[in-house]
Amino acid sequence: MRRYEPFITKMNNRKEQLKAFERLLDVMDALRVGCPWDRKQTMESLRPNTIEEVYELSDAVLAGDLHNVSKELGDVLLHIVFYSKIGSEKEVFDIADVCNLLCEKLIYRHPHVFGSVEVESAGDVVKNWEQLKRTEKDGNKTVLSGVPSSLPPLIKAYRMQEKARAVGFDWEKREDVWDKVSEEIGEFRAELEKDSEEKSPEKMEGELGDLLFSIVNAARLYDLNPDTGLERTCRKFKNRFTYVELKAKELGRDLRNMTLAEMDALWNEAKSAEI
Repeated sequence: MRRYEPFITKMNNRKEQLKAFERLLDVMDALRVGCPWDRKQTMESLRPNTIEEVYELSDAVLAGDLHNVSKELGDVLLHIVFYSKIGSEKEVFDIADVCNLLCEKLIYRHPHVFGSVEVESAGDVVKNWEQLKRTEKDGNKTVLSGVPSSLPPLIKAYRMQEKARAVGFDWEKREDVWDKVSEEIGEFRAELEKDSEEKSPEKMEGELGDLLFSIVNAARLYDLNPDTGLERTCRKFKNRFTYVELKAKELGRDLRNMTLAEMDALWNEAKSAEI
């Protein structure tokens, strides 16, 4: 009997999971009928809230707050169920369609798990994934068409580069990217240093974009996520600058009346305290 205990435990857990998911569907049904706010929602009206919930989940993940990760995942799941409920009311799709389409896609795109294809690395998996996507009836017809236009530019640049890499369009050696970064820095500076009558805001922004794109490329090649890195730096800046502001108030000072040297001194205090 003992040899079957892990299997029995897994089956019991699965029953509890399915029971919880069924309860969520029942709650959604009740809300759609009984709550004036839930009843009036459409896919279009939900969209801004959905985006907000995903960002809140991202914040919890970056903070390493697993309790809030669980909570925010629930909010995201609510939206998935909500869209599916609206879809079922329109008789277009329901939550079963959502789950089944997802399962079919995952099985089709993982032939190394559900078929006989062999892979040697995660990179092979990505290449197969992109190739299979373009063979699907409703899949992407071009390599970059699967990158949403509404993605924030930093994430969009990273995803475009990843997809290009999946078909072999990448640096042969990652160290080679630094020549490109240096080249883009030079071109950006050259544009900034032109005489005022020759300067063009569009060209300066264009060169800045090229520089940022090359830095994203470098980050990707070294297995670093530029969006996560920049987010951590933004949080660090916010914490240190807030420290400077609060310390100034403790000293009875206003930041606008302080010298840069005085603010730098408080900034270095925050930095030394690893804030």
